[in-house]
Amino acid sequence: MIVGASSAIAEATARLFAVDGDRLFLVGRDSARLEAIADDLRVRGAAQVATTVMDATDYDQHAGVLEKAIAEMDGLDTVLIAHGVMPDQAVTEQSVEAARAVIETNLFSVVSLLTLVANYMEQQREGLIAVISSVAGDRGRKSNYTYGSSKAAVSAFLQGLRNRLQTVGVHVVTIKPGYVDTPMTARFADKNFLYAQPAKIAKGIRRAIDRKRNVVYLPSFWRPIMFVARALPESLFKRLNF
Repeated sequence: MIVGASSAIAEATARLFAVDGDRLFLVGRDSARLEAIADDLRVRGAAQVATTVMDATDYDQHAGVLEKAIAEMDGLDTVLIAHGVMPDQAVTEQSVEAARAVIETNLFSVVSLLTLVANYMEQQREGLIAVISSVAGDRGRKSNYTYGSSKAAVSAFLQGLRNRLQTVGVHVVTIKPGYVDTPMTARFADKNFLYAQPAKIAKGIRRAIDRKRNVVYLPSFWRPIMFVARALPESLFKRLNF
């Protein structure tokens, strides 16, 4: 099951699963977009593709969608949660509602889904959960701390969930992409060499799932970058203009 399946990274990842003949259950907000992606995945070799429409912040839908996925697919062995929003930081600084909307989508809706999926997989005593977080959660920056704080909370939640579920044969993967050239980042004009293409990130996600990694930075050069960023003293870090 892929939640947020119409995002650029999720679609690119789904294509890799399709080539291997996997069965896929796509969840997203845009039915027409989901069906177009599903048709493409069938052509690429997916054994089965089902879709359903869900607004991730409508928590009342979560249990029903999970039940539908389990019924359609005769069970679930892998869940990828890939939905999220990247706000204009300046807007969230001036609007409590705007800031709250980011936290609702990026954190609370993810926690709701994870709780249901974790309990299901814990009961069956097998499975893998992968969630897209972000390097932005490793350190709060003035340019994106609303987004970054939501991802930091997701990463912490996943760390605890991983510790809980490892005793019952369920693995949890935290995926931390850096800058990715997607529609979500289209408003940023100053794209540089640090920006990766969704297809490259997708390959890293698939590799992390196959190898049951705990935490993966994508591309991998972000791991040492964020190590240095986390190590900087606050007195120095707060003077940096980024």
